[in-house]
Amino acid sequence: MSTIYDYETIAADGTRTKGKVEAKSPTAAAQTLEQQGLTPLTIREAGTGLNRELTIPGFGGNRIKTKDLAIVARQFATMTSSGLSLIKSLTILEEQNEKPKLAAALRAVRDDVESGAKLSYALSKHEKIFPRLMVAMIRAGETGGFLDTALEGVAIALEKEAALKSKVKAALVYPAIVLAFSVLMIAGVLIFIVPVFEKMFKQLGGELPLPTRMMVATSHQMWWIAPLVIGLVVGGTVLFKRQLSKSTEFRLTFDRFKLRVPVFGKLLSKIAISRFTRNLGTLLSVGVPVIQALEVVGDTTGNAVITAATKDVQQSVRDGNTISGPLRQHAVFPSMVTQMIEVGEQTGQISAMLNKVADFYDREVDDATEALTAAIEPIMVAVMGVIVGSMVICLYLPMFTIYQHVQGTS
Repeated sequence: MSTIYDYETIAADGTRTKGKVEAKSPTAAAQTLEQQGLTPLTIREAGTGLNRELTIPGFGGNRIKTKDLAIVARQFATMTSSGLSLIKSLTILEEQNEKPKLAAALRAVRDDVESGAKLSYALSKHEKIFPRLMVAMIRAGETGGFLDTALEGVAIALEKEAALKSKVKAALVYPAIVLAFSVLMIAGVLIFIVPVFEKMFKQLGGELPLPTRMMVATSHQMWWIAPLVIGLVVGGTVLFKRQLSKSTEFRLTFDRFKLRVPVFGKLLSKIAISRFTRNLGTLLSVGVPVIQALEVVGDTTGNAVITAATKDVQQSVRDGNTISGPLRQHAVFPSMVTQMIEVGEQTGQISAMLNKVADFYDREVDDATEALTAAIEPIMVAVMGVIVGSMVICLYLPMFTIYQHVQGTS
């Protein structure tokens, strides 16, 4: 079934046009417009008012996500391959962007390029926004004269990274919601329901059982317990993150622990391996030197254990040895990974082999997240049942004592 889409495009001469196109999906609409020699800037379903653009969605806020960078990279690659100059492309990206921080960075990059600076240098001045992977690939494209191909590679790499993060977040949404609901429910019972029962128990007389007395005492102290718990959680999180950023040894120890956690450890290991192989393969495919590629990849895996292994590989390559050799010394890399990398080295197809390994682990991450979600749901239901059941028992236990008290007095 076809749908009508509103669109805004730009031609090779910079002329912008708006209109409507009928297609089965936004992607199909974009393909139709590209066949006409137009570069799509926005595409959304007509008459709905819902943002379904292929560009950066206007969700507000100033936090720059991987998805935002992926969309910018895809637009950038599309416009440059269509014949637009770098300056014109950067101007359009800035104007279309609804993230103030990212728009300001794009403006600064455009100004630097207008002043004669290389694109990679201009991007590297904003290292907190544009990742080293992106800068390294663009620098290689500039050096080798294939900037369009490099930008396409950047877009693909960032899109896959955004998809990977989305899968992990999707697996954690359900338990996060259940946990938040559980905390709110416990607080609500202690603040509003327990005092009502306490008043009723006092009117009826009799001694309350120990579990009920503990719940009542907790209810009385909620005015300081709740702020204390919130303060400890917030303060502990801040201190933990600060320690992670300051202490390399602490980060390494924590990341080793993460990989050993039941169920979650295997998932995190697969994610890290997928990032390592995907990013290394992408960098090597666009001509980034091996040493530089390994240095960049070491900072993009998100796990200090993989980073430490990458440093060993760097030293091995400097000494004229292979990549696969030192990886065998690190248990985090399964034998299948090292064997496929070795085959790639022997056949001269290492970047292609790394991408195949990454594809395999992307599928493994899909399966692992689905299995994790399936396993978490019954566990969370059981936890909720225990919480609710315990509170109900604590509130209704006094009924038996009160009944005995009434029987004794009569």
